[in-house]
Amino acid sequence: MDKDEFKQFGYRFVDWVADYLTRIEEYPVLSQVKPGEIKSQLPAQPPIQGEPLEGVFEDFQNIILPGITHWQHPSWFGYFPANNSPPSILAELLTAGIGAQCMVWQTSPAAAELEEVVLEWLRQMLGLPEGMVGVIQDTASTATLVALLTAREWATDFEANQKGVRMPLVVYASEETHSSIEKGVKIAGFGKENLRYIPTDDAFAMLPSKLEEAVLLDKERGFKPACVIATLGTTSSTAIDPLLSIGKICRQHNLWLHADAAFAGTAAILPEKKEMLEGAEYVDSFVFNPHKWMFTNFDCSAYFVKDPAALIRTFEIHPEYLKTGQDAKVKNFRDWGIPLGRRFRALKLWFVIRYYGVEGLQKMVREHIRLGQLFREWVEREDNFELMAPVNLSLVCFRLNDGRKEEDLNSLNQEFLESLNQTGKVFLSHTNLRGKYVLRMAIGARMTDERHVREAWELIQEKSSELLK
Repeated sequence: MDKDEFKQFGYRFVDWVADYLTRIEEYPVLSQVKPGEIKSQLPAQPPIQGEPLEGVFEDFQNIILPGITHWQHPSWFGYFPANNSPPSILAELLTAGIGAQCMVWQTSPAAAELEEVVLEWLRQMLGLPEGMVGVIQDTASTATLVALLTAREWATDFEANQKGVRMPLVVYASEETHSSIEKGVKIAGFGKENLRYIPTDDAFAMLPSKLEEAVLLDKERGFKPACVIATLGTTSSTAIDPLLSIGKICRQHNLWLHADAAFAGTAAILPEKKEMLEGAEYVDSFVFNPHKWMFTNFDCSAYFVKDPAALIRTFEIHPEYLKTGQDAKVKNFRDWGIPLGRRFRALKLWFVIRYYGVEGLQKMVREHIRLGQLFREWVEREDNFELMAPVNLSLVCFRLNDGRKEEDLNSLNQEFLESLNQTGKVFLSHTNLRGKYVLRMAIGARMTDERHVREAWELIQEKSSELLK
């Protein structure tokens, strides 16, 4: 492809993306294709000869696009958002064009140093303790695995291991913790049987007293408590574990404390939400995802550690081909996580923060929280609806409840959710809170405004009336 053809299609693709974001409400939120429908339109063998890009682009629009679920749709209320924004998209274009592999400082000094600066900006914006140092991971699942691996090494007594006296290491998390914790515990070698799920209170937050009981019991049984995962904004209900109380227990028993704030962490840029980080001085590692609520393209997960030396000891490697003359003077982020290769993720985050500024980001997050509280008020006013968890941020957990037997409400609400999503006008997801099937209204897409939330509520009322006839 020569320069002119590249520019021709480059302009067309940028125009297409701009039009797509402008017209995105014309698409059904959830893809309407059936399983196998996309595959059936694609050849089973690769092309022997190269094809004109014009035809490839046509197939993208006619075959691929119908199979896309539109996460940027303003009526996306499922799971949590995976946002983008114009400055982030444009930065991704530059990143792709540069094509740098940023494993060490020498392979692109700007990538390493920009990452240092942008992560320090984020630390200040959130109000994390001074001295915590950040690095970009791909996802919170990976960041939590990194925390678990670091905690494992930190908790392991090398001398005891040499004598063959190793005690089983134990990890603790609330019963509402993310599924990635169990996966990480298994990958990191703790073993699923050494993950303790701690009961939660009426607000679905971890009970510190139950955590301490579990720690003491494990010590009596000859286990070594190693790590606690505190969740600041659980996936099911955005419950916020009491970080301060949990931190004091961790300090007393010498446990690594990791805070998982994947979605909710962005809210800490608001002065009125700083209380969620009370006790952050006890945290050893912390993660949140700018690719969720900070309008940065997936993937971009900000991971902070109090003791970077413990992190580096866990992952550092020194093969001859990676040694450079600058190693003693710089940060080589290859040693700060699992993969050797690293994308230039800091660029899009830098574009987003500079374009919107802290005040602009705060304004958007604050508006989503307002809309969540507005939706909560509507739910609470309706006799046939029931609020199922406190609304801490912009996620509302609710269900239909017309007074029928509890065992019948789960199937009723499952049918209700399916009727909503089948319209293509909105997309909501569900969870299970203590055995109860619950709908989740997750407000956080960049282009969502009050009109979209009102239209969703009108549809919810309409479908509920049809179902309860």
